[in-house]
Amino acid sequence: MEIFAVSPDIICKRIYYNWNAIISDKDDNKFFYAAIAGNADYLVTNDGHFQDAQKIGFPRINIITADDFLSMVQ
Repeated sequence: MEIFAVSPDIICKRIYYNWNAIISDKDDNKFFYAAIAGNADYLVTNDGHFQDAQKIGFPRINIITADDFLSMVQ
């Protein structure tokens, strides 16, 4: 853990929110939070649990499948 504390490549972000956007698999919320904190344009996943997050109004994140993402970049 020491290497993480001193590494210049690691940015420590404190999470000051808890939306629980993904109820069916709460462990997936960390990826949702990372996408929000990183101001991501898209969260790319084939995990069906992320459909829970589509139902909330805020914060809004575009959740797309890997196939949809590949179609966009081709």
